[in-house]
Amino acid sequence: MEMMRSLRHVNIDHLHVGWYQSTYYGSFVSRALLDSQFSYQHAIEESVVLIYDPIKTAQGSLSLKAYRLTPKLMEICKEKDFTPEALKKANIGFEHMFEEVPIVIKNSHLINVLMWELEDKSTVADKHELLNLSSSNHLEKSLQLLMDRVDDMSQDIVKYNTYSRNLSKQQQQKHQYLQRRQQENAQRQSRGEPPLPEEDISKMFKPPQPPPRMDTLLIAGQINNYCANVKEFTSQNLGKLFMAEALQGHN
Repeated sequence: MEMMRSLRHVNIDHLHVGWYQSTYYGSFVSRALLDSQFSYQHAIEESVVLIYDPIKTAQGSLSLKAYRLTPKLMEICKEKDFTPEALKKANIGFEHMFEEVPIVIKNSHLINVLMWELEDKSTVADKHELLNLSSSNHLEKSLQLLMDRVDDMSQDIVKYNTYSRNLSKQQQQKHQYLQRRQQENAQRQSRGEPPLPEEDISKMFKPPQPPPRMDTLLIAGQINNYCANVKEFTSQNLGKLFMAEALQGHN
């Protein structure tokens, strides 16, 4: 934002509408991206983030997508309340965090001519590279990243379960304490004695601090992204295998 103000002071075009980030194997759903996009989108309402994957692009398909934070997530980030109760009240899940913005790429006629010339100069091996039946390390790396994020998710689930057990245990202790006081006051009243003085229960039983759930949502969103990449990659390979089987059947 400071750079944009400086550009405006020297009369240089400063009408930026977002920023970009390069990623590998679709690993872009993180807290850093969330904070950066919130900062941009809070200052510039139409701001977007471009995600570019050079590894996937090198395999023959351009991987360039644009995302924005959903209005629900913008409200959550403004409040900075990522407790389980706040996220449950907002009814937000990992599928409601980002919204994809369609991208249309238009090249000039000179660029199109250059692309045609490059295609004519490409070797025969390069043209048939997409028909290669061997599986690259892309699938292996994606599965490894997926397993790592699943491990992170399991650790977050353990933390949340521990918090739930501690909260339930404290509620039981609080209930037992109130019952004991009620019984003791009844006995004192039967003896004609004054009841026990009132005490601040909230100070005696401080609730445990709930773990932040935003990181868990981001992990779930990243797992969903990895699964989509694996599905897309395997569907392409299965298509080539079925095509090769059909060709062998005709021979």
